[in-house]
Amino acid sequence: MPRQVTSALARFTAALREFTVAQRTIALLAVAVLVLGVAGLGVWLSRPSYAPLFTGLQAADANAVVEQLQSDAIPYQLSDGGSSILVPQDDVYAQRLKAAAAGLPSASNGGYSLLDKMGVTTSEFQQSVTYKRALEGELASTISALSGVKTASVRLAIPQETVFAAEKQAPTASVFIETTRGVTLGADQVQAIVHLTSASIEGMTSTDVAVIDSSGTVLSAVGGSPTGGAGKLASDYETRVRDSVQAMLDKVVGPGNATVVVAADVSTESAERTAETFTAPEAIASLNESRATESYTGTGGTGAGVLGPDNIAVPGGAGDGTFNSESVTRNNAIDKVTETRTIPAGTLSRQSVSVAVSDASTVNIRNLRALVSAAAGIDVDRGDTVTVEAMTFDASGAAAAQQALNDAKEVAAGEQLTSLVRTGIIALAALLLVVLAAVLVSRSRRARREAVDEAELEAAREALEAAQQQPLILAAQTTPMQLETEVLPVMPIAPDADRTRSEIEMLAERDPQKTAEYLRALMDDRQSV
Repeated sequence: MPRQVTSALARFTAALREFTVAQRTIALLAVAVLVLGVAGLGVWLSRPSYAPLFTGLQAADANAVVEQLQSDAIPYQLSDGGSSILVPQDDVYAQRLKAAAAGLPSASNGGYSLLDKMGVTTSEFQQSVTYKRALEGELASTISALSGVKTASVRLAIPQETVFAAEKQAPTASVFIETTRGVTLGADQVQAIVHLTSASIEGMTSTDVAVIDSSGTVLSAVGGSPTGGAGKLASDYETRVRDSVQAMLDKVVGPGNATVVVAADVSTESAERTAETFTAPEAIASLNESRATESYTGTGGTGAGVLGPDNIAVPGGAGDGTFNSESVTRNNAIDKVTETRTIPAGTLSRQSVSVAVSDASTVNIRNLRALVSAAAGIDVDRGDTVTVEAMTFDASGAAAAQQALNDAKEVAAGEQLTSLVRTGIIALAALLLVVLAAVLVSRSRRARREAVDEAELEAAREALEAAQQQPLILAAQTTPMQLETEVLPVMPIAPDADRTRSEIEMLAERDPQKTAEYLRALMDDRQSV
């Protein structure tokens, strides 16, 4: 092992031995946290990225796909209650192709692919049923592609064709929707599903489609509006009118000085009305005209008379026998208008608007009533009513609500401050621990370095003192003449002097100030000798 590595290990071991119990505990905790962090990072980096293989699977199909993945030793994950299967990103396409080759998933809607399986021996009934199933599968797969829709199922009721036009019925459809968790379909999405379904079937209108979600809520009923039932339409209409009138009143009398309540009567019945209107055009010639004239001239016979009061014939005079008659037949052009209207459920029958205004406001009630009538679209002929009254508002509830709101804000602010203080204390404690550990390590290193420096300097000082005293000892053992001639042989001590000089240079590089102090002390000692 190289000398530098050995010396580094020796210094590290010596440093560890000089640690206190607290320093060793902090060091062990730091090493443990570092090891756990590195291990967690390694596991996270080595974990493969998963992507959906199939979603919305039935239980049987999910089981078959999982068995195939297990046989191929492919890691997988299940989500959405087992209906979605995730595999590593690199294996998605290969496993999809293999599953398709094995006929998985088998519980698919089919679509128009069902028509490819019909043979020449298929009956007319089987052909019609298969065609209906194909339409249902295609519609279900298309609706399932909408945002927020997890699965969809479509059922079509297509009546048999007949040669009698009066007995022909329109087809209907029912759509079952299961949305993803936490998602609610809006009115626009429901309307899109209704129009998509009705436009795909010949002779079907938007009022012939029913949409139901997984919770049993009727989003669109047959014969009703494609945006919901009559109750939902009434609620939406009341909300829209109330918001518009309230926004106007807030600007006129100020916020909190008026309240609005709207009650709408919406028809829950659907009907179809047919009306025929006939009108005679004026200043237009007749289509055709025929005239018949009859006349008779001659003498008449004896009259038989008339019955008297006692049923006795009273003789009368004879007539002259003249007869004239004339008849005219004229065919005129007549305008005929046939109007057929379908009245869906949800039609507004009447509405009533009630407005209460604080008596503290100085607004003219008559003018305010006119404004509310115009804003709410009041139709007197339809039976709509508007009521605007000035009265004293009870402010205790508003004051209590405001106080509760202020209390809630104070509690939230206190909790936020407590959380910030707790986080600050934890961060400060961690920082203090780090600083304390750094100070302890720094002090131990400094003490160890000072001890080593003092030992080395003491050794260098003793070596210098020995080197300085050796020539004096030799000089004391010889004569003056020998001293002059034998001073030169003292040079063999040069290696020790060189080593001492090199050690002094190393110490000077490490701590120049302390080395200078020691050298001054040595010079002072030498001068005293």
